[in-house]
Amino acid sequence: MNLNPTGLGLAVLRRVAANPWLQRSGLGPRFDRLIYHGSRAGFAAATAGNRAFKAARSLSAPGRPPGVDPAGVFDLTPTDDQAMLREAAARFAGERLRREATDADETCAPPADLLDEAAGLGLASLSVPEELDGAGAEHSAVTGALIAEALAHGDMGLAVACLAPVSAANALLRWGTGAQQAAYLAPFAGEQPPAAAIAVAEDRPLFDPLSPATTAGRRGDQIVLNGRKVLVPRAADAEFFLVAAGEADGGVGVYIVERSAGGLSVEPAPGMGVRGAGTGSLVLNDTTIPAGNRLGGDDGCDYPALLALFRLAWCALAAGTGQAVLDYVTDYANDRQAFGEPISHRQGVAFAIADMAIELEGLRLAAWRAAALADAGKPFTKEAAIAHRLASRHGMAIGSWGVQLLGGHGFVKEHPVERWYRDLRAVGVLTGAVCL
Repeated sequence: MNLNPTGLGLAVLRRVAANPWLQRSGLGPRFDRLIYHGSRAGFAAATAGNRAFKAARSLSAPGRPPGVDPAGVFDLTPTDDQAMLREAAARFAGERLRREATDADETCAPPADLLDEAAGLGLASLSVPEELDGAGAEHSAVTGALIAEALAHGDMGLAVACLAPVSAANALLRWGTGAQQAAYLAPFAGEQPPAAAIAVAEDRPLFDPLSPATTAGRRGDQIVLNGRKVLVPRAADAEFFLVAAGEADGGVGVYIVERSAGGLSVEPAPGMGVRGAGTGSLVLNDTTIPAGNRLGGDDGCDYPALLALFRLAWCALAAGTGQAVLDYVTDYANDRQAFGEPISHRQGVAFAIADMAIELEGLRLAAWRAAALADAGKPFTKEAAIAHRLASRHGMAIGSWGVQLLGGHGFVKEHPVERWYRDLRAVGVLTGAVCL
């Protein structure tokens, strides 16, 4: 019998675990857990490395988000399901993301076990129709915003890493053809959902996402892509990418590019902030893909709407990280003593914290309003642009105030505020990566 290295190692562990002395000593359960996690990690690596994106079944028509039934009253009170999802995301952010954030920022990569746990939350399966064995839940931009905000309260970079595959699934749900959903969306409902990412940003001055330098040209029954994308989350382990590229008619299309595509290479490219997302660059040099990999097929996707959903996702991330800054600074100001009293008793400090809270509430509500319009099927691009402007401007200001209010402590890595400030700077700079 031939065993691969993973199988051989697990066979040895099983033999050790069966040792009677080990069971009597009380160490048996530990080895059982080791075998479980080892087999899970091994099979996960094998699945990711050898996954073939082929449709296991065909769809007569692509599944689309059912949308939200408008109540006729503007009410952003979370439903019971939304509150449950937000609570689960907040618990995961507090227990796992916050604890791993510093190391991830230093290594510029998210921990593999954390990503595995994030996939286990099943957020991506919410975007998979029931016909493809997914949760088939009511797709809601407001729900996505609540989840993104809760995760970013733990750490923005790791939140982006966790949400990158979910964002790709959301785009496939909204605009993918039946064949694309059967091949690329269905795996998100499985036990080992694929790692995926959206690639939009480019490294050139005054980059306009509506006029990318990356190009897509038709060659027979294939598409040839050329260009360079930067700050792509999870670039090192993503199994496929959704790449925005300019087309011959002046429009912009989004293309599904598998990692195995010829002419595609990935380079590490950490940035100033969101370093825990493991950002990298994609280099497309005559990268050839099937013509059927154009998102939405001949009809394409609603690219302006996709950009608006990008903006709303970054607004939600800014709200979560801004709340983390506000919470930390408030506790610090109440505990820090100067001249025999907490520094929060000083009007200059108290007023600054109050301004942070006011601006945070404003940008959060603007994002929720735009997301609610999207859920109702109404135009929302203008409202998304307004919310993004507030988030990029005031989110950065909240981070700056946080650093200043901590004084010298705000400038050192002993406190997380300097990292949150760097992350909040990304809101006004990055395009793409995360989509509601």
